[in-house]
Amino acid sequence: MEEYAMTAVERAAAEQVFGERLALAERYVEHLATTGIERGLLGPREVPRLWSRHVLNCAVVTDLIDREATVADVGSGAGLPGLTFAIARPDVAVTLIEPLERRCIWLNEVIEDLELTNVRVLRGRSEQFFNEVDVDVVTARAVSALNKLANLTIPLLQGRGELLALKGRSAAEEIEKARKVLKKLGAKETEVLTAGADVLEEPTTVVRIAVGQA
Repeated sequence: MEEYAMTAVERAAAEQVFGERLALAERYVEHLATTGIERGLLGPREVPRLWSRHVLNCAVVTDLIDREATVADVGSGAGLPGLTFAIARPDVAVTLIEPLERRCIWLNEVIEDLELTNVRVLRGRSEQFFNEVDVDVVTARAVSALNKLANLTIPLLQGRGELLALKGRSAAEEIEKARKVLKKLGAKETEVLTAGADVLEEPTTVVRIAVGQA
């Protein structure tokens, strides 16, 4: 039995989150547990908790995303959360923004193997794409504190849309520290949400920041 195999609880959650695309999610996890570890995208200690801590933790956030939305994932790394969005929601168009070449190569290999047609990879820092990318939703996980992250993500919305930042217990504190920056960037509404409470033992904490009229 592979070290990254799902528990019964994880399988029940994965079936609900990914539905008929669960096999794709399983192949993605296999990539994470093999070449993802070998190439340093994740640490080996993460293998036993790939489903609960990483893939499911990210994928449940798609409940907060409208149908046929366009999404940019900043600092995508191993595709968390962006690739989980693309797998769980074929109606959503996802752009993965990642500065490191070796990570981009790996992401493109996974996308090709899974035959995903709703996702692309842009190599570079998010600031390089402020005039090129225009999306409904921008997301990030484990990139930086919100007061810095806002400057790296919100400009990709071109004045309207929302940032969904996957955060931990310090979410409310980060929002307070980022108030001035968020106001300057046009934030109209800021709230802390949870995603996946119906399927996960530990729901995902998400900071949602609405910009413009969205």
